[in-house]
Amino acid sequence: MPELPEVETVRAGLEPLVVGRTVSAVHVLDARCLRRHSAGAADFCQRLRGQRLADVRRRGKYLWIPTVAGDVVLAHLGMSGQFRLDSPGDILEAHARLLIDLDDGSQLRFVDQRLFGGLALSKGPVALPAEIAHIGADPFEPGFDLAAVADRMIARHSTVKRCLLDQTLVSGIGNIYADEALWLSRTHYEHPSQTLSTRRARRVLRAARTVMAAALAQGGTSFDALYVNVNGSSGYFSRHLEVYGRAGRPCRRCGSTIVRESFMNRSSYLCPVCQPLPAAHVPAPAQSGPKR
Repeated sequence: MPELPEVETVRAGLEPLVVGRTVSAVHVLDARCLRRHSAGAADFCQRLRGQRLADVRRRGKYLWIPTVAGDVVLAHLGMSGQFRLDSPGDILEAHARLLIDLDDGSQLRFVDQRLFGGLALSKGPVALPAEIAHIGADPFEPGFDLAAVADRMIARHSTVKRCLLDQTLVSGIGNIYADEALWLSRTHYEHPSQTLSTRRARRVLRAARTVMAAALAQGGTSFDALYVNVNGSSGYFSRHLEVYGRAGRPCRRCGSTIVRESFMNRSSYLCPVCQPLPAAHVPAPAQSGPKR
C-alpha cells in the first residue's frame, strides 16, 4: 500500500499540473471507484463538472483536491491506486476507473488495479475534510506534536509497531516504514508500548520521520508497477531499505541475518541482534516432557 512518501510524491506531482484548471467533463469507467461517494456516480460527475481546482493537499495516506467553490475531491489510493495525467488520446491504462477532462486539454486519470482505493466528493471543510477528521496528524505536518504522540503511545496497552500503524495516533506510516523506523531506532516490533521510555518512544517517531524523508527524496518505494507517480515513474527507495524485504541477508549495521516474522497477517522484518526484545518479554522456552 502506498504510504506517506508515495502519496506525498503523487501530491507534489499533481499540484503544478492541476491547480487552477477547470473540470470540463468527468467519465466514470467503473463506478466501484466511487463507492465512498454515497450519492452515486451521477451526482459526483454533475457536482464536479465546471469546478476549478484550487489546491492539492495530503494528510497521512489521504489526498484531497479542494475546489474554488469549497468542495473537496477526496482520494485514497488503497493498495494500487494511481493518478496519471495524460492527453485524452493517449492509450488508456488497463485499470483506468475514472477520467477527468481539464480545460487545458489534459486528462487526469484514476487508475486502480485492485480497487481498494477510491474517490468521493466532500463538502469539506477544505482544511481537513470531515471524512478524515479522525486521522491523526502525520510527522511532516507543522502542528505535529511529537512529545504528545509519544505520551499517547506509552499510555496504550499495545505494542510499538501496532501503535505506528494506528492511523488515528500517527498517520502515514505503513508496514514498510514501520519496519525501517524500528530498525533505525533499534526497537523490536513487539516491544510493549506501555514499557517504552519517553526517550525511546520519541526516538521511534523521529526515526519514522527520518526514513520517510529519505524515501521522499527517492520518489517513494516501488516494488512493481502498482506504485508510480503522475508521469508513470517509479520510486527508488527500495534500493535503500535496511530490513524490509531483506530476509536472509546481512544487516548492514552488525552483519547478523535479517529475519522475517509473521505479524497481523503480514510480515515484520528485523535484525534480531540490533533489535532485541526486552528480556522481561521474551517468551519462556517450552517445557520438555517428564523424563522416563
